[in-house]
Amino acid sequence: MSQEIGVIGSPEFTTGFQLAGVRRFASVPADEKRDRLDGAVEEMLADEGVGIVVMHDDDMEHLSRSVRQEVETSVEPVLVTLGGGAASGGLREQIKRAIGIDLMDEEET
Repeated sequence: MSQEIGVIGSPEFTTGFQLAGVRRFASVPADEKRDRLDGAVEEMLADEGVGIVVMHDDDMEHLSRSVRQEVETSVEPVLVTLGGGAASGGLREQIKRAIGIDLMDEEET
């Protein structure tokens, strides 16, 4: 069974992914993030058909401490955040955590 990408965020954020063919998404309007974002993330993490969850980096600050800790330590599905500029730079660590090796390590054996 192949796993899919799931996207969580504002309708503006999720629409582009939907147009690209992503079928699993949770659109949470900005004024509802405080009330609905935690639930949307927990539901997506529990979905066994989802292998990668994509969120905007700014939405992480709207998560409760427990849900944020859950997504930061999740190996399957792995959470990937977009946006936030070069300072966010967590994609390398997220990939390393998901597959167990650092693909960008240039050390020779």
